[in-house]
Amino acid sequence: MPNILLPALRETFALTTDELDRALRQLRLGGIADTLSIRVQQAQTDRLGPLDFLSLLVHDELQRRRDRLVERHIKTAMLRDRKTLDTFDWKFNGVDRALIFELATGRFIDAHEDALILGNAGVGKSHIAQGIAMAAIHAGFRVLYREAHLLFEELLLAAATGERTAAIVKFSDIPLLIIDDLGMRKLPASAAEDLLEIIMRRYERASTIITSNRPLQDWPAMFGDTPAVAAFLDRLMHHSHLIEIRGKSYRLHESSVAARQRQKAQAAT
Repeated sequence: MPNILLPALRETFALTTDELDRALRQLRLGGIADTLSIRVQQAQTDRLGPLDFLSLLVHDELQRRRDRLVERHIKTAMLRDRKTLDTFDWKFNGVDRALIFELATGRFIDAHEDALILGNAGVGKSHIAQGIAMAAIHAGFRVLYREAHLLFEELLLAAATGERTAAIVKFSDIPLLIIDDLGMRKLPASAAEDLLEIIMRRYERASTIITSNRPLQDWPAMFGDTPAVAAFLDRLMHHSHLIEIRGKSYRLHESSVAARQRQKAQAAT
């Protein structure tokens, strides 16, 4: 007996390209919608079977969703700059490249280890920290970045508005917390106690990267010689990777090079 419903089904489900695009987007399958025309041409050229064609479309949708998730995580991380390790000048100053790329794998986050990046201003500490952060985000980790003075200001404001507990929880629960440029500005009196509470909550539960232009022996004086300093350093150093960068300021180097280029240009005119 012939299937008399088949023509009707074909008429009902025959969609134009524009209708199919709208339907896919209504189903929140924008990744498929964006690449459908290209994949159709590829399927025709390569003579792909239905499952291979469908696999390509599913891959496109998954890739789009992953890209959007990464972008959301970059925004919520609140990085100062979107620095990556492949744009770092490894030849300018002596840096333990192998250790930094090991940290970029994210294995130290899985192990709940920490990292301290120390060195003079301009040697690349923030670039490296944010490069590790970008690699961690692409590996699926959530990250939160704060310049040190902004972190302590945020906690002071939270304490004044009765929201300190919520702020401490936010800084304690994130898998990777980056505290950048510690020591660049004068610290409030509460800084040692605030940092101790955060480090205690994160100890062996999450990972922290701190960058500073001050050597560790200066930290007690920097924080006001309170007992809290020894307490948080003890926990921070227990499972920590120490990176000490020695060398000149890259920013001063770039400024000097630019000045020489301007002088040459002026002399040539």
